[in-house]
Amino acid sequence: MDIESLIPHREPIRIITEVIEVTEDNGIAAAVVNERWPLYDGKGVQAIVLLEAIAQTAAIVEGYKRKKSGKDGVKGWLVGIKSADFTKDFIPLHTRITASVHSLYSFEKYGVTEGVVKEGDEILLSAVLQVMRLNEDV
Repeated sequence: MDIESLIPHREPIRIITEVIEVTEDNGIAAAVVNERWPLYDGKGVQAIVLLEAIAQTAAIVEGYKRKKSGKDGVKGWLVGIKSADFTKDFIPLHTRITASVHSLYSFEKYGVTEGVVKEGDEILLSAVLQVMRLNEDV
């Protein structure tokens, strides 16, 4: 699946590299921490970057829905953090993460999504994001 056709993110901010599963309400994506990630310090990244993994996975779900309905998948979002529970402060280089998201509800241009980022079976972050689409469809 062509990630860039679904989301507006481009490198270096695009951190998701693999779509594992996507439906109209759920998504699972993966990435490996590398030197191009935001906040990379020579050894790894601050865990706050994992919020971006959830946001990009949610954008994949939204892009998938849009493409399924015949629209352009790439749209801009404004994201707010409703809650975030981190279990680590720092994520080392070469760590493989998976981000899972589930849409709690949405209407018009607004939605709320819950997400979890894991390394294997270990939860690194649980969060709830509020998202608002900025672009109008033509």
